[in-house]
Amino acid sequence: MPSPATLTVDLNALAHNFHALEAISGAPVHPVVKADSYGLGATPVARRLMAEGARTFFVARAEEGVSLRAALGPEPVLYVLDGCHGDAAAELKAADLRPILNQPVQLEAWRAAGGGACGLQIDTGMSRLGFRPEDAPEPFDGLALVMSHLACADAPADSMNRRQRDDFAAVSARYPGAIRSFSNSGGCFMGPDFAFDAVRPGICLYGGGPEGRPDDRIKAVATLGAEVIQVRPVPKGDTVGYSAGWTAPRDSSIAIVAAGYADGVLRSYSPRGKVWLAGALRPIVGRVSMDVIAVDVTDADVAVGDLCEIYGPNRNIDDQAAAAGTIAYELLTSLTPRVPRVYFG
Repeated sequence: MPSPATLTVDLNALAHNFHALEAISGAPVHPVVKADSYGLGATPVARRLMAEGARTFFVARAEEGVSLRAALGPEPVLYVLDGCHGDAAAELKAADLRPILNQPVQLEAWRAAGGGACGLQIDTGMSRLGFRPEDAPEPFDGLALVMSHLACADAPADSMNRRQRDDFAAVSARYPGAIRSFSNSGGCFMGPDFAFDAVRPGICLYGGGPEGRPDDRIKAVATLGAEVIQVRPVPKGDTVGYSAGWTAPRDSSIAIVAAGYADGVLRSYSPRGKVWLAGALRPIVGRVSMDVIAVDVTDADVAVGDLCEIYGPNRNIDDQAAAAGTIAYELLTSLTPRVPRVYFG
């Protein structure tokens, strides 16, 4: 039987990116491992990062934190970006999770439950989560970290980055002793005055570039591959795929690859997506189907069982994302449960 679409995770490349981000930012790296480490697997990723020296991690949901605490044990600090909702304080405390408090009602709920170590988010321009600077609370017991989030980190020349940075510097000065965390992946590359006390990269740990395009300092971590399950001739003028989406401009050879949108290969990969097959980048033709894609391999030596790299070291994930009209984050987090994850390094 052909191998299914498989995500191979290079833990050595992950470790390289962790230390590269430390060196580039000049600050400790507190990895973001939310959404199952962007689809790569939070437990193996966090365990390797702990081996490299990471001791503080960020997840989005309390459930993610509970699972990760069970896997990692009591040593690391785990922050929950969603904060403390409703009666969640007891669950957070039982798993030794620290909420990032985002609004007054969360601060009140945390205090009512006895308080304890937590973080505070300041909204400096995202208008998403966090206290506006003018509404930031007075210092309080248990506050261990204060953070904000860049809105335009993928555009380092945008003036909003400096405005946010300056606003965060002013507000965070109210909380002496709390760790100040401001920069996401893109912010790590903006210079030492953006780093503060710790940085929180996500996508750059996992192989995406800081501006949504490849960066030589960041290695590919995730490789999505699948086998060729058929090679078929398509005469000039015949069509391929649903809605007759591609017409052969000449007598062609088409490889059918065992990966489709049920695996997380977005339909928007076609018509501009390319894959690495038989030593070169080759175009996806026709519509992406639920279980397969078609690749033009005319004049190439391709056989059933050959491995096609949908993204990885030879087909950069940022380039593939751009071809699909999206970002690397979506490619990784769109991977479905039927894609096995395989780890090495």
